[in-house]
Amino acid sequence: MYLFSIAPMSSSRNNIMKLSLPRYLIFLIILMFVVQMQAFALNNFCGRFLGRTALRKQRNLLGQQAIISCQLGRSNDNNLDKGFNLLGGSIIPQGLVVGTAKEGWKFAWRRMMAELAPQDKEGNYKRPTYGFTNMIGASSFPDDSNRYHLYTGNPCPWCHRAVLTVKVLRLTDEQITLTRLEDNPVKASRGGWVFSANQPDPIYKCRDLRGLYDRLSGGGYEGRCTAPLLVDKKQRKIVSNESSDIVRALNRAKLGNQNHDSRIDLFPSELETQIKETNEWVYTYLNNGVYRCGFATTQAAYNKASKDVRNGLERCNTVLSKNAFIAGDVFTEADIRLLPTILRFDGAYAPLFKAGGVHVRVRNYPHLHKWLQRCWYEVDGVSESIDIPDACASYYRSLFPLNPGGIIPTQASISDIVG
Repeated sequence: MYLFSIAPMSSSRNNIMKLSLPRYLIFLIILMFVVQMQAFALNNFCGRFLGRTALRKQRNLLGQQAIISCQLGRSNDNNLDKGFNLLGGSIIPQGLVVGTAKEGWKFAWRRMMAELAPQDKEGNYKRPTYGFTNMIGASSFPDDSNRYHLYTGNPCPWCHRAVLTVKVLRLTDEQITLTRLEDNPVKASRGGWVFSANQPDPIYKCRDLRGLYDRLSGGGYEGRCTAPLLVDKKQRKIVSNESSDIVRALNRAKLGNQNHDSRIDLFPSELETQIKETNEWVYTYLNNGVYRCGFATTQAAYNKASKDVRNGLERCNTVLSKNAFIAGDVFTEADIRLLPTILRFDGAYAPLFKAGGVHVRVRNYPHLHKWLQRCWYEVDGVSESIDIPDACASYYRSLFPLNPGGIIPTQASISDIVG
């Protein structure tokens, strides 16, 4: 469930949608070339109707502009970079330059957004489904100790659900082992997860998560290479890559723990209905709502998603004005599913995804903010589950269609977010 994963191409898409990332960059270069060629064409057209003196002046001016363009528009003191100086000339109409660049950039951006996050015809983000949904305890995946391995990544909120579960339940390395992946879409052959030198792949020594999926699937894997990924080490088979199922499975499984019944239960039977109902609206309004904001490609799609996010935050605030936790008076699976979104909200979802509006912050909802503090400081394992500055910075590093300049803002600290 990696939020930066790029889906495999469908054969029904047209050619431009099948372009790989380097070809998109080539496309942008060609676009700029076309803009300059339009300028030259316009100049030649004008020259046919002007006298020789005027034409010589234009050629001199064009030559000066070419020199400026080649020097990246630097001023005489060589200290200022003015780009290609396309907006500073008198030959090329500014409207032509701006309009062509704007529409070309928007076209390329929408194509990349569709690669990053599948869209419907109205520009709404549609989250893909996941192909592995087995459970520990099924006949093919026995509930044994030291049998399962969990691959996760710090930036990903869906991975964070699984890590939170491991930390809160205090699962040991004898029960389940973990590998923390590195998010690097440039190095990854598909998706965005690679193995680092500090935490290599313990099963097949693969270079990236795609390689692992391929080996575990018997070769030729064409699906999405997402995390979290739960693997049976003994059979070398994928159990699940659906975070909701992984959380539920880890809560139910004993994994060799004889004192299983004495630990916290994240899905108590008396709150089962409340937890399921809460999970539904939290996912729609917040877990997925923030991504619907960030990945929307039309104003209407964004407006609807942003309204849902605000409604979700307000609903959380109302519920938490009466309860200590989101589904009642005890910490449950519902809190596990809400926490990753709220912890990333101020640092990434509001400023980068514009979720609910760039001005919205968790502190605007006092009961929600108190719940966040309660979870962080009072629930064992929560504060050990994430590096918040690194997680938020990753959104700015990796989601280049949303942050093409790659500038990472000063990151909020734990005290800034939690208080």
